[in-house]
Amino acid sequence: MFDVLLRGATVVDGTGNPPRRADLAVTGDRIALIGEAGRTEARTVLDCSGLVLAPGFIDLHSHADFTIAGHPGAESYVRQGVTTIVTGNCGSSPFPSVDGRDAALTAIMAREGSDEAELTWPDFAGFASAIDAAGPAVNLAPMVGHAALRVAAAGTEHRELTAEELGFMRQLLADAAHQGAFGLSTGLIYAPGSFAATEEVVALATEAAAHDLLYSTHMRDEGDALLDAVDEAIGTARRSGVRLQVSHLKAMGPANHGKVADALRRIESARAEGIDVACDVYPYAASSTRLSSRLPNWALDGGFAGLVHRLRDEESYARIAAELTAKTGRTFLPEGTVLAALPEGPYSGRIGATLATIAAERGRPAAETALDILAAHEGNVWIVNHAMAESDVDTVLGHERSAIVSDGWVLDVHNAGHPHPRHFGTFARAIGRYHRDRGVLGLSEAVRKLTSLPAARIGLTDRGILAEGRIADITVFDPETITDTASYANPLAYARGTEHVLLGGRFALTGGEPGGRHGTVLRKSGQREKR
Repeated sequence: MFDVLLRGATVVDGTGNPPRRADLAVTGDRIALIGEAGRTEARTVLDCSGLVLAPGFIDLHSHADFTIAGHPGAESYVRQGVTTIVTGNCGSSPFPSVDGRDAALTAIMAREGSDEAELTWPDFAGFASAIDAAGPAVNLAPMVGHAALRVAAAGTEHRELTAEELGFMRQLLADAAHQGAFGLSTGLIYAPGSFAATEEVVALATEAAAHDLLYSTHMRDEGDALLDAVDEAIGTARRSGVRLQVSHLKAMGPANHGKVADALRRIESARAEGIDVACDVYPYAASSTRLSSRLPNWALDGGFAGLVHRLRDEESYARIAAELTAKTGRTFLPEGTVLAALPEGPYSGRIGATLATIAAERGRPAAETALDILAAHEGNVWIVNHAMAESDVDTVLGHERSAIVSDGWVLDVHNAGHPHPRHFGTFARAIGRYHRDRGVLGLSEAVRKLTSLPAARIGLTDRGILAEGRIADITVFDPETITDTASYANPLAYARGTEHVLLGGRFALTGGEPGGRHGTVLRKSGQREKR
């Protein structure tokens, strides 16, 4: 007798193969049968006629390592059929943590909606133990962030590292790899990651390659110097031998629209050279990030405390404003920059308004308004930035080697603020909007980009494909009704159309409603999973 039998579904197995009608049976945490079950009995039998049965979706780019402990139900993910999230992206991870620098790391890494007031673990193993104790509803496959390594070695100082400091970072990375981390990430657009020269990144990528870790990078520039940034990332992979993932490929600002095609050509040329490189994309034409990421590196020396100090100095303020003004109309678009989240303060009532609107009301230039808001809220200001072209999103989505990701961390609709709708809609939108409604992707291809492709990139060998003997991470959705309901105007809304989700053979979602929390922190290199 099987434990679970899903009858009569349209099976899309994640490989890109055409859909087929089949039954699927589960015994324990594994898929026991895909085919014709006949009169076979099971403890739980569900009629899945008219529904699509696919591998559990895998989010290759998440920041929920900062929010999962406070929101372990992870409903924004589970209600879309996501079973595994890859964390530690953009150089941000909540480990390693070195005594005396916890406060600096927490301030830099804190995410919109994060409940982590302080770090209570020193390393990957401690983080994994704490998250497992919280009982997450999804699996986590963590990477280690370059910024966290740099804070551990040198704090938030804007300078070149010593050989000893770089060696210390390499050792911390090796330790995380031995404990089961899946990769290394950089956020070269964010301080203190942006302080790193290419040689520093190459040294760490070389260490990552020695442990067969994926190197995922939020590149140094996504606007005017996008192609230079792609060349730097590929050059790092060429010199180090690391496997490279270009995070959420995009072109910011009207002057740069269309450059993603050139970026993709560079990726294909590198692959022809033998470099293992791919990319990912979220299915939206707006990004979400820190407002401080638009500022020059020198202004961020010393972290947010250093920034606020400079903003209170008349000469430094004027210099920062001039440099930000120079970006206006290209990569800094005040009319497209919307306040998403910030701590309580003078502008907390303006969440959802654009910088252009606030500037006009104040009779101040947009660049100065941005700096005033940063100063009033200690530098911790999140924005939604409407600066991309829908045609570029289509181009990247349609590329064979692009995975679909959320870049999300908000896990339930009770979050404060006005976050990007991608937190709640990415995976449903990929199928509902980009497959069913617009035909940008075929169904099998859309599912592949959500399952086997990200699994292969991060190194999950027993997930991402429906096959007998594989772990039974499964999502079942209605292809006619699956849709994202979150919008830019009303972002706090769950997706619809996912009927059932199984995690290791156990139900995380039944009839569209959340059930048990059966996730765990995964370990690379075959380390035994805790269940």
